[in-house]
Amino acid sequence: MATTPFAAPKPIDDFSLWLSAFAQPSVLTELGALAVCIALALGITWLLRRALRMQDEKTSVLFGRSLIDGVMFPLLLLMLAYVARAWLTAALPLAAFKVAIPVLVSLVVIRVGVKVLQVAFATAPWVRVLERTISWVAWLAMVLWVSGLLPVVLAEMDQISWKIGATTLSLRTMIEGILTAGAVLILSLWVSSAIETRLLRKAVGGDLSLRKAVSNATRALLMFFGLIIALSAVGIDLTALSVLGGAIGVGIGFGLQKLASNYVSGFVILAERSMRIGDNVRVDNFEGLITDINARYTVIRSTTGRESIVPNEMLIINRVENLSLADDRLWQSTVVSVGYESNVEQVMELLREAALTQDRVLKEPGPSVALSNFGADGLEFTLGYWIADPENGTLNIRSLVNRKVLQALRENQIQIPYPQRVLHIKQRPGDADAAASAVHESR
Repeated sequence: MATTPFAAPKPIDDFSLWLSAFAQPSVLTELGALAVCIALALGITWLLRRALRMQDEKTSVLFGRSLIDGVMFPLLLLMLAYVARAWLTAALPLAAFKVAIPVLVSLVVIRVGVKVLQVAFATAPWVRVLERTISWVAWLAMVLWVSGLLPVVLAEMDQISWKIGATTLSLRTMIEGILTAGAVLILSLWVSSAIETRLLRKAVGGDLSLRKAVSNATRALLMFFGLIIALSAVGIDLTALSVLGGAIGVGIGFGLQKLASNYVSGFVILAERSMRIGDNVRVDNFEGLITDINARYTVIRSTTGRESIVPNEMLIINRVENLSLADDRLWQSTVVSVGYESNVEQVMELLREAALTQDRVLKEPGPSVALSNFGADGLEFTLGYWIADPENGTLNIRSLVNRKVLQALRENQIQIPYPQRVLHIKQRPGDADAAASAVHESR
């Protein structure tokens, strides 16, 4: 009886006979067919990569960083190998294809698992361990398949079983369920990562925040359905989760209410776009640029390089100054004190010109100067000006303006007064006579 293309090979009883099959002249024809499949897979992958303009897309699951790095090349090679095997089956006794097909299947599984994990969890430290686990499992399954021992091992696993309540589970069922669950979760991560990349590719400002919200919601939804399917594959009765769902609801109502509040607040912020990625905000005396809005927290980066992780609930219930919501311009001021004998009009003109020498200071509205106070040591002037790029720093432009002000005052011989204090010492008559007699005795 002819075997189907997907039927498992028989166990190897005579290893020398199995190796002798590779010494037949027909193996050269099989190797030639595999070489043609490799060339076609490379060519098609190159054309697709060029047509879809994916040369610079380093995080793509399908194409990866190079021509053979992604999933597309081994997947196309596997499909072409199946076609070639079906074409050669009627004419030749096959030997090389019996090994090549399982190897290519394992390679596709490894590439899909590794690339999806790298895209979804780029910075997670446990990803490398999981990648190695996927590789070892895939290659072990390939060896068992080629040697024909896989059905034997699965049959032995069926003999190891135990009963949990009304359900009887075997070791084979558990392993197959875990593998199915992993495949479903990886597929869910792949779809959600592709949707996120597509949504966020050219989004900016408020559109970026809205698309980020859709991306987060899509990933959470896909992961939820993937988890449900995975649990069903393992053999867990989902009706038993109703009790667990009630316990989780009680936990959220008491111990997890803050966590749930942060998640809800995150989706509210992203949906209503009151704060967007790229906005300059001030929260709890911390001012900076919003660099990321996650479901639970928001990352704010100050001009000094420090980052603050702010729970989203704080952004909802507390007062937040959004310096970018209506206008990107920022007003700054500096106070200058000069002597009382200085020419007021000249000082005001010098301060205005000193501010206008800086390119970042706006010409419209222009700088303003006011005689703001009669100080104890001199006249106090307040110089105010507008800048349109606070994200480039505020202390640096203030320093440049102050340096120009100091240079202009010195060039025009305008005095910057030092603090002056008059100290009066009062002495009693007896103290004066005692001091005079002490001087006389010292002589």
